[in-house]
Amino acid sequence: MATPHLLESRRALLIGGAGLLTLLPAAQALAADAAASAASDATTEPALDPRLREQSHTTHGVVQVQGRRIEYRAVAGLLPVEGSHDEPGAVMSYVAYFGKAAPGAAQRPVIFLYNGGPGSSTVWLHLGAFGPKRVLTGNGRRGPAAPYRLVDNEYSLLDVADLVFIDAPGTGFGRIVAVDRDKAKEREKLKEKEKEFWGTDQDAAAFARFIKKFLTRFKLWNAPRYLFGESYGTTRSAVLVQRLQSQESVDMNGVILLSQVLNFGFSADDPQDSPGNDLAYALAVPTYAATAWYHRRLPAWADRSARTLDQLVAAARRFALGEYLQALTAGNAIAPETRRAVAETLSGFIGLPAPYLERAALRVYGGMFCNQLLADAGLTVGRLDTRYTGPSLDPLAKEADYDPQSSAIESAYVSLYNDYARNTLEVGADLDYRASADVGETWDSRHRPPGARQARSGTLNVMPDLATAMLVDPRLKVSMHAGYFDLATPFFAAEYELNHLPIPAALAANIEVHHYPAGHMMYDDPASLAALHDNVARFVRATDNART
Repeated sequence: MATPHLLESRRALLIGGAGLLTLLPAAQALAADAAASAASDATTEPALDPRLREQSHTTHGVVQVQGRRIEYRAVAGLLPVEGSHDEPGAVMSYVAYFGKAAPGAAQRPVIFLYNGGPGSSTVWLHLGAFGPKRVLTGNGRRGPAAPYRLVDNEYSLLDVADLVFIDAPGTGFGRIVAVDRDKAKEREKLKEKEKEFWGTDQDAAAFARFIKKFLTRFKLWNAPRYLFGESYGTTRSAVLVQRLQSQESVDMNGVILLSQVLNFGFSADDPQDSPGNDLAYALAVPTYAATAWYHRRLPAWADRSARTLDQLVAAARRFALGEYLQALTAGNAIAPETRRAVAETLSGFIGLPAPYLERAALRVYGGMFCNQLLADAGLTVGRLDTRYTGPSLDPLAKEADYDPQSSAIESAYVSLYNDYARNTLEVGADLDYRASADVGETWDSRHRPPGARQARSGTLNVMPDLATAMLVDPRLKVSMHAGYFDLATPFFAAEYELNHLPIPAALAANIEVHHYPAGHMMYDDPASLAALHDNVARFVRATDNART
């Protein structure tokens, strides 16, 4: 199949020199046929579609990280990746930051970072946590409207590693692409093409292809390497690390999990839809307790100089998996006096009235809690960060109608990223930036766990994937980070997942756990961001084999 460059060379031969003008008629006919075939191929071959071409642009900058001056090279680009049919079907957008290494120093580690959703770009980790610039938001409260503030990030991880922020397929400046001259048919093809990228296993495959291409493009095949996922990005990491290891022969030095969810059966969002799933209610109790403490709804814990948040959380853990879970598992057989006593104790931990808890059969899911905790003040509590509050849209509703945290910060991030990309990174002048993609109706939540012959339906659980990766590579280290005020991925559920991985007890020593007095995006709180930076930097230094 001829490329345009080869086609131009053939044309040059036909018109170039006097001797070549005497080509035999048969040869002329063959050349003409080849040229016509190449021209036809150029108009139908998807890989030649301009939307699927690799692009990149480089700029330079300097950032001070905890007093250290770091010069860096920023590469913003689009990298083509194949779909599940092994045909070009998308370009994934990224921004990579390469710190200037000292002369003679070993190759710097590289961290691949991504948010979750599924269907989210990585604007949050990029501008909120570890890029050289970060957004200033309200830290538990809604801030003013534009102009928003973007400042130098003294907590960037550029002091320990090169950073690659990857946008999921169909988000950022990247696009999933289908090609057809008929626009109506192209739209139908696009729906089918999206299915090749939007699904648990399809998504992990796309990220694996991206990482392999990136390692090749930037000559990083022997660099220490890490996966860093937030929220659904932790789900992706569990699948991705096992896939890279088993199918691509690409090991990782470490996996960093921020606001972890591996088993969706433990979610506080909708256990009411799965009667008998009482564990999910129990695993949310410590987050409810921390939230009620923050909003001063726990009279017994009002003296904060004598009783700390950590002490409250420890007591809530014991109650949740002890007396409370035992009462829930009794179901309808629970004695009335036992239900009443447990309701009183639960009320003292989570701040909701005991009579309400009795009417709810002791079972409170996330949306109920967010709408009820401050209902007497007409306020709804945030889901991603329960420190945030906002006016209740319907004071009589059973559950919350929106998330005050999301509405408080989203505009600042999206606005500043659009400004930063175009004016600092100098990309995207003619492109539309998508902070997220609507994958809901298309997303395929089936998953093929390690050793299974086919994908399975049902509640997604990728604990076996992470466990298998740790078993196959006993040197693989895992670092988990969770916020006390995160109700989207409760920290106690994340702890429970890690404590129940099917691995030998000796491998449990490869897992470290850190907590922060903040929410799902704990980097919204400057003190938590500083601690997060230090914990991750320490983890990278400890697992970077070039340093040992």
